[in-house]
Formats: sequence, structure tokens, C-alpha cells
Amino acid sequence: MTVSFLTPLYPWIKAAHVASMIAWMAGLFYLPRLYVYHCALKRGSEESERFKVMERRLLKQIINPAMISTWFFGILLVLTPGVIDWAQGWWHLKLLCVLLMSGFHGAVSKWRRNFLQDRNEKPARFYRIANEVPTLLMLIIVTMVIVKPF
Repeated sequence: MTVSFLTPLYPWIKAAHVASMIAWMAGLFYLPRLYVYHCALKRGSEESERFKVMERRLLKQIINPAMISTWFFGILLVLTPGVIDWAQGWWHLKLLCVLLMSGFHGAVSKWRRNFLQDRNEKPARFYRIANEVPTLLMLIIVTMVIVKPF
């Protein structure tokens, strides 16, 4: 199903989608890095409380709205005639990676709640490794959209 009135809006929708995705990725790159540093702080300390505020603001004011707008504009792109050749397979892998990225978003949200309640049990090394997940997913997503290898 496509919606023909979206065709003249295509460049604007694509620009908004890319800008939203950049903001989403920036936040998902930074939040796990904050967790790495938060692990080193004493629970209940002034510094730990400051990190809780930073993490909440990053998630609530940047990452969440950016994810919502990325999905919104992405769906509009899918509904725009001629944007996707449904016979090609690249979009399946792209969609899978976007779903995994959304799942990772949910995981960082859960981890923030654990820090907020001083219940984090994961070491800094865990967050250093987790910090690479959005990068790998983003590389696959961008490759699928630009190269369309299959």
C-alpha cells in the first residue's frame, strides 16, 4: 500500500528521517558510555546522582523523541510510491536491524532504570561492549539502504 500524496514530499520526509536517525544514533552511542563512567561512581554519591539526571535527560529529551520520529518518517517513506522495490531483499535485513536497534533502545532504558534505583549489577566492561551494538547495526542499515546488495 502506498499513498500518492507523499510523492512530492519525499525529499522532505527523507531528510527528516535521516536527521532523526542521526539524533537517535548519537544518543544510543553516548548513553552506554555514560553507563561505563557511572559504574565507577559510589552509589548515592553526588556524582552518581548527577549522572542519573544526565542519563534521564538524554533518554527522555533526545533518544526517545528521535526514535519515535525515525520510525514515523521511516513509515512515511515506506508508504511513498516507488521508494521500496518490494521484490528486493535488502529491506528485510534493514527492517530486522531497525527492530534490533529498537530492542537495544529498550535495553538501555532498562539499564537506566537500574542505575536510577541503584541496582546496576553489570560491570563497566559490559557497557563498553554494548556500546558497539548500535554501531554494528547502523553499519548494516546504512549499507542496505545505500548499496542494496540483494
